[in-house]
Amino acid sequence: MAMTFVVTDNCIKCKYTDCVAVCPVDAFFEGPNFLVIDPDICIDCALCVPECPAEAIYQDTELPESQKPYLKINADLSQKWPNIIEIIKPLDDADDWNGVPDKLPLLER
Repeated sequence: MAMTFVVTDNCIKCKYTDCVAVCPVDAFFEGPNFLVIDPDICIDCALCVPECPAEAIYQDTELPESQKPYLKINADLSQKWPNIIEIIKPLDDADDWNGVPDKLPLLER
Protein backbone atom coordinates (compact mmCIF):
# COMPACT_ATOMS: atom_id res chain seq x y z
CA MET A 1 0.00 0.00 0.00
CA ALA A 2 1.28 3.46 -0.87
CA MET A 3 2.04 5.88 1.89
CA THR A 4 -0.01 8.99 2.34
CA PHE A 5 -0.07 12.16 4.35
CA VAL A 6 -2.85 12.84 6.84
CA VAL A 7 -4.41 16.09 8.06
CA THR A 8 -4.86 15.87 11.82
CA ASP A 9 -6.58 17.49 14.78
CA ASN A 10 -4.89 20.90 14.78
CA CYS A 11 -6.36 21.78 11.37
CA ILE A 12 -9.88 21.80 12.83
CA LYS A 13 -11.26 25.35 13.14
CA CYS A 14 -8.07 26.77 11.55
CA LYS A 15 -8.15 25.53 7.95
CA TYR A 16 -5.12 27.35 6.64
CA THR A 17 -4.84 26.46 2.96
CA ASP A 18 -1.15 27.10 2.28
CA CYS A 19 -0.86 23.33 1.76
CA VAL A 20 -3.24 23.10 -1.19
CA ALA A 21 -1.22 25.51 -3.34
CA VAL A 22 1.86 23.26 -3.31
CA CYS A 23 0.11 19.91 -3.83
CA PRO A 24 1.10 18.68 -7.31
CA VAL A 25 -1.81 16.22 -7.53
CA ASP A 26 -4.66 18.27 -5.97
CA ALA A 27 -5.22 15.76 -3.17
CA PHE A 28 -6.87 18.20 -0.73
CA PHE A 29 -10.60 18.36 -0.04
CA GLU A 30 -12.42 21.06 1.91
CA GLY A 31 -15.02 20.80 4.63
CA PRO A 32 -16.65 23.58 6.67
CA ASN A 33 -13.79 23.84 9.19
CA PHE A 34 -11.21 21.22 8.18
CA LEU A 35 -9.18 19.97 5.22
CA VAL A 36 -8.47 16.34 4.35
CA ILE A 37 -6.11 14.52 1.99
CA ASP A 38 -7.39 11.76 -0.28
CA PRO A 39 -5.02 8.82 0.37
CA ASP A 40 -5.68 7.44 -3.13
CA ILE A 41 -4.52 10.67 -4.78
CA CYS A 42 -1.62 11.59 -2.45
CA ILE A 43 1.78 10.73 -3.92
CA ASP A 44 3.69 11.00 -0.64
CA CYS A 45 5.77 13.98 -1.79
CA ALA A 46 5.69 15.81 1.58
CA LEU A 47 5.53 19.28 -0.01
CA CYS A 48 2.50 20.17 2.12
CA VAL A 49 4.13 19.47 5.49
CA PRO A 50 6.37 22.56 5.79
CA GLU A 51 3.60 24.78 4.37
CA CYS A 52 1.14 24.07 7.20
CA PRO A 53 1.25 26.88 9.83
CA ALA A 54 -0.64 24.59 12.22
CA GLU A 55 1.82 21.69 11.78
CA ALA A 56 -1.23 19.46 11.32
CA ILE A 57 0.01 17.23 8.47
CA TYR A 58 1.81 13.95 9.17
CA GLN A 59 3.00 10.99 7.13
CA ASP A 60 0.74 8.04 7.91
CA THR A 61 3.68 6.03 9.26
CA GLU A 62 4.58 8.83 11.69
CA LEU A 63 1.14 9.63 13.06
CA PRO A 64 1.13 10.12 16.83
CA GLU A 65 -1.11 7.52 18.51
CA SER A 66 -3.72 10.15 19.39
CA GLN A 67 -4.01 11.15 15.71
CA LYS A 68 -4.53 7.65 14.25
CA PRO A 69 -8.33 8.11 13.87
CA TYR A 70 -7.59 10.82 11.30
CA LEU A 71 -6.39 8.22 8.79
CA LYS A 72 -9.97 7.00 8.38
CA ILE A 73 -11.44 10.51 8.71
CA ASN A 74 -9.27 11.75 5.80
CA ALA A 75 -10.12 8.70 3.67
CA ASP A 76 -13.87 8.98 4.35
CA LEU A 77 -14.36 12.74 4.09
CA SER A 78 -12.21 13.13 0.97
CA GLN A 79 -14.87 11.07 -0.82
CA LYS A 80 -17.64 13.47 0.27
CA TRP A 81 -16.11 16.95 0.25
CA PRO A 82 -15.21 19.14 -2.77
CA ASN A 83 -11.66 19.36 -4.07
CA ILE A 84 -9.75 22.53 -3.19
CA ILE A 85 -6.81 23.69 -5.29
CA GLU A 86 -6.34 27.36 -4.45
CA ILE A 87 -5.46 29.23 -1.27
CA ILE A 88 -8.42 30.79 0.51
CA LYS A 89 -8.51 32.92 3.65
CA PRO A 90 -8.26 30.84 6.85
CA LEU A 91 -11.16 30.86 9.27
CA ASP A 92 -11.47 34.20 11.06
CA ASP A 93 -10.41 32.88 14.46
CA ALA A 94 -7.87 30.36 13.10
CA ASP A 95 -4.98 31.86 15.04
CA ASP A 96 -6.96 31.53 18.30
CA TRP A 97 -7.59 27.82 17.66
CA ASN A 98 -4.07 26.95 16.47
CA GLY A 99 -2.60 24.66 19.13
CA VAL A 100 -5.83 23.95 21.02
CA PRO A 101 -5.83 20.17 21.69
CA ASP A 102 -8.56 17.58 21.15
CA LYS A 103 -10.71 19.40 18.60
CA LEU A 104 -12.31 16.30 17.04
CA PRO A 105 -15.72 17.01 18.69
CA LEU A 106 -15.69 20.36 16.86
CA LEU A 107 -15.20 18.82 13.40
CA GLU A 108 -18.07 19.85 11.12
CA ARG A 109 -18.84 17.16 8.60
